[in-house]
Amino acid sequence: MTRVTKIGGNELNAPGFLAELAGVHHELTRLGGGAVIVHGGGQEIATMQTRLGIEPVKVDGLRVTDAASLDVAEMVLSGRANKQIVRALLAGGLDAVGLSGVDGRLLTARQKQHPTADLGLVGEVTAVRLTLLERLLQMGIVPVISPISLGDDGQTYNVNADEAAAAIAAALGADTLDFVSNVPGVLAGGKLVPHLSPAAAEALIADGTIAGGMIPKVRAALDALARGVASVRIVDLAGLRGNRGTVFSESVGQ
Repeated sequence: MTRVTKIGGNELNAPGFLAELAGVHHELTRLGGGAVIVHGGGQEIATMQTRLGIEPVKVDGLRVTDAASLDVAEMVLSGRANKQIVRALLAGGLDAVGLSGVDGRLLTARQKQHPTADLGLVGEVTAVRLTLLERLLQMGIVPVISPISLGDDGQTYNVNADEAAAAIAAALGADTLDFVSNVPGVLAGGKLVPHLSPAAAEALIADGTIAGGMIPKVRAALDALARGVASVRIVDLAGLRGNRGTVFSESVGQ
């Protein structure tokens, strides 16, 4: 069994989060199979942008990225955040290696187009170097992946971590893709929605129930589902061990 877990930047600095994440993954990998972790770092990127006098701008939950913002994103994601996670996994008894999408051309990207806005140096994954990931997994190593990626044009791109995780899970034919958030799943009226079909998810986006950063997360979950990932859900760390969170399936009740 191959499991891909995406963790958000909001969770990285939560007390005890990384130690518990390492513990959960240690239990899961002992049951057999491999694990890949993809991470964001949005909160810290925004903080660093503000310190440097760069105003953070988002469109539909995606960070608009100019050259200066890309430098900040690469520094935070491929540097501090990535190594912070690797250290926690090593301390928890797992063998882990930190990579960005640039390393070994792990993730190839092109500039992402948006119907109403210029996102700048934001990319979307066009290819995953599968053999590199498979070799690491065969060695019992947990790859920890920053979504900063490299274009065929030689340009570095800031790729949304949810979208990167979906692309990696699809390429690996992963059994499970979990988007670990600071909320227990998709909420409607303050209550957890346990199951969502693609049609129901799009309806919640249209009426504003799903908004902001949850939009690319949900769309990435739907994309992974459409590309054959067997189990896709949005969940918090407390629900990661159990059968909780919002599970996406072609029809509600599957």
